[in-house]
Amino acid sequence: MVQSCEDMLNAPAFHPAPRVSYRHVDVDAALSEAGALAVFSFGAGAALSGDPRYLRVDLECFDAPAPLELWQVDGVVRHGTEGALQWAAGGGWLFVAVPLDEREHGGIRETAALAYRRLREFVGQRTERHVLRIWNYLGAINRGEGDAERYKQFCDGRAAGAGDFFADGFPAATAIGHHADEHRLQVYLLACDQPGMRVENPRQVSSWHYPRQYGRTPPGFARAMTLPAQDVLAISGTAAVVGHASAHRDDLDAQLEETLANLEALLRHADMAAGFDTHSPLKVYVRDPADAPRVREFLRQRLPGVPVLMLHGDVCRSELLVEFDGWRYA
Repeated sequence: MVQSCEDMLNAPAFHPAPRVSYRHVDVDAALSEAGALAVFSFGAGAALSGDPRYLRVDLECFDAPAPLELWQVDGVVRHGTEGALQWAAGGGWLFVAVPLDEREHGGIRETAALAYRRLREFVGQRTERHVLRIWNYLGAINRGEGDAERYKQFCDGRAAGAGDFFADGFPAATAIGHHADEHRLQVYLLACDQPGMRVENPRQVSSWHYPRQYGRTPPGFARAMTLPAQDVLAISGTAAVVGHASAHRDDLDAQLEETLANLEALLRHADMAAGFDTHSPLKVYVRDPADAPRVREFLRQRLPGVPVLMLHGDVCRSELLVEFDGWRYA
C-alpha cells in the first residue's frame, strides 16, 4: 500500500533502539560516553560507582577481565535515585533498577513484591511507561521443594507487586540465579515512551499458560520483544524447553542445540533473517563452571563472531544447564 504524504507526516517517529555493546573500558570512561543510559559490570571484583546509571550485577563472568555492558541512546541522559531505586532517561528510553536485600523485607516473595510495586509506581508516572524488557537476578533460585522453591516464591511475589502493571501484555524477561549473597535481589528494566511488539515461540507454550506443576503463579513473560522501530529483537531467557517441558535432562550438548533451535524459531516468528552476527550481543548463563569450556566451543563453532558474555548463573529449572538471552539487530 502506498502511503500519502499526510500519512507519512502523521506517522510516529520511532526512537532508534539503544545500542548495546560489551566493552573493555573502565566504568568512568563508559559513563562519560555520549548517550550512556546504563553501564553494567559483572562479579564481586568489579568497580563500584555511585552513579545511578551503573549497576554491578551479581553474576561472575567466565572471562577475565570481564567486559562492561554499555547501553547508549540518542539524546541527553538525565538520572537520579528514589530510595533504593535508581534510574536514567534519555531519547525516549528509561533504565530503572531496584536492588534489594531480602533480610530487610521478609524473604524472596515479599521482596519481589516490593521491587515490582516500586517499579510499577515509578514507571507509571513516566512518559516512558512501556516496559519492554526486564532482568531478575536472585540467589539460591532452585532451593526449596514444590511451591516453596525460591523461584516459584519469586513468581508469586512478582505477580502480587506488579498488579495490573502488565495488563496490556508481558515484557520480555530473564530470571537467573546468582552465586553471590543469596539475600540480594536485583531487578532492572528497559522502558520506552512507545510500545514494542511481543513475539512468542511456536515451539513453546506461552509462559502464562504453563500448567500448575510450575507453581501457583505462572512465570509471566513474552518470549521476545520487537522494539518500537522494529529494528531490534530483545530476546528473553531461552533454554531447552519444548512445549512447556524441559528437554534433554543432563545432556549439555543436546540442550545447547535445542536452545539454538528455539532462538532461530524466535527470529523466524519475528520476521527476521536467520542467524546471529557481530551485531547480536548475547549472554549465556552456565550452571556448572565445568561446562564452560564445552559451551565456549559450541559458541565458537555455531555462533562465530557473535559477541557473547558468558556468566555463571543457575537457570530457573534445576534440570536446565544453560540459558541464552540478548539482542538481535536487524
